Amino acid sequence: MYLTITKDNIDLPLGAEVILRHQSWIDYQELLTSRQDKAAIKIYFDATTHEIRIIAPLPEHGKKSDTLSDLVKSLLRHLRKDWESFDSITLKRFEKKGVEPDACFYIQNREAILGKERIDLESDPPPDLALEIDLTSFTKFEDYTAIGVPELWIYRNQTLNIYLFDGQQYRESLKSSLFPTIPVKELIPIYVERAWNAGSSVALREFENILREQY
Repeated sequence: MYLTITKDNIDLPLGAEVILRHQSWIDYQELLTSRQDKAAIKIYFDATTHEIRIIAPLPEHGKKSDTLSDLVKSLLRHLRKDWESFDSITLKRFEKKGVEPDACFYIQNREAILGKERIDLESDPPPDLALEIDLTSFTKFEDYTAIGVPELWIYRNQTLNIYLFDGQQYRESLKSSLFPTIPVKELIPIYVERAWNAGSSVALREFENILREQY
């Protein structure tokens, strides 16, 4: 497949990452429109560097993203917490930043977005948790500073990196603020990789058994 990026169409080979420099907020908005139904293509914007980053994830990316999201749902069910989740969403701060996490969760702020078809960060709170799977490209946690998601998970090289937002910047943490009694940093990589090798249903069943028996 040839690489095509125009105001009317975006086509990238799987695994490709393209950075466009000297771009404006208007350029970013036009690319979001030209993407149409190609939800697998992720588009990020940074007004500080005037760059747009376009990513076409590999199939493995989607598999591990789904698994990570399912594991978070298992954690929430175990703790009897309600949530609203989004697997494909664009989070934008007007003329500042645009990011597209692989999944995000409204937990503490769940009620604020119930019944809404679109999330507008000018009036709505950001998600409580955002998830990113890094395979061919690498997420910079600084990309989320303008968005202000309280907790960011980046899964990379079979490691779960947890970042907590203190109101000004992200700081890496050994524990999750949302699941402080459960060692998610140690457990999550085991079952993400278990799902890849043994199947999703097997990994989720084993994970939920561990939660019931030990936590």
